[in-house]
Amino acid sequence: MAVDSPMQRAWRRLKRRKGAMIGLGVIVVMILVALFAPLIAPYDPTAQSWSAVRKPPSATYWLGTDEVGRDLLSRIIYGARASLSAGVISVGIAISIGVPLGLVAGYAGGLIDGVISRITDAMLACPFLILAIALAAFLGPSLTNAMIAIGVTATPIFIRLTRGQVLSVKAEDYVEAARAVGNPHWRIAWRHILPNVMPQLLVQATLTIATAIIAEASLSFLGLGQQPPAPSWGSMLNAAQRFLVNAPWMAVWPGLAIFVTVLSFNLLGDGLRDALDPRAR
Repeated sequence: MAVDSPMQRAWRRLKRRKGAMIGLGVIVVMILVALFAPLIAPYDPTAQSWSAVRKPPSATYWLGTDEVGRDLLSRIIYGARASLSAGVISVGIAISIGVPLGLVAGYAGGLIDGVISRITDAMLACPFLILAIALAAFLGPSLTNAMIAIGVTATPIFIRLTRGQVLSVKAEDYVEAARAVGNPHWRIAWRHILPNVMPQLLVQATLTIATAIIAEASLSFLGLGQQPPAPSWGSMLNAAQRFLVNAPWMAVWPGLAIFVTVLSFNLLGDGLRDALDPRAR
């Protein structure tokens, strides 16, 4: 009788969680929309039409138009590229910096652990969004700099999580056995410890993507992210704030896009946390 692998058991547990599967489905749809935006969008997202300024939703413009006559549906479709890219790339930056530092701090201990932990504590003492705004303002307004700022700001989360998991795992019997047979430290850390802390990192990465999407929208709202006329959900909300009474649809649709995307990543993250729990049956 074949024995299921840990990943197969985790997938089977994940499929039983309807919220997580709904979130996963929405995320897949969002990714496909972002990838095939040129084929899906009915209009050029930057094309202006002074004869269609602030038109309400209709058969011609399904979600209406903005203050210079641009189609909101097309801008939301293209804006998914900026939001998803910011979420994935910024979290990738945070993981590539935070996981190695957390692994070294947790495994080496001593002075190295003390230095890395104090720097991490100092960064965590600053509110996430405030630090991201400060870094983005220092680097200059652009989507690339916003992603770098968000990634650097999210790095301490992964340092602390990785360090805590390594401190727990390195006392396990299989790590002691690997050390007893003469494995070098780097091999023990990368081949025996890191794979066993990856499930927790995967869950945290999924939840942090949701936070990064909100942060990117906030930076774009403040003019520090995606620059006009390139579409971004945050910059669309910034433009919509002047027309909340006369054209409320300008704020409703980008706000709803942010809400649905962030909720989907949070639902998936919660489902992964339960599915990857080794104590789950």
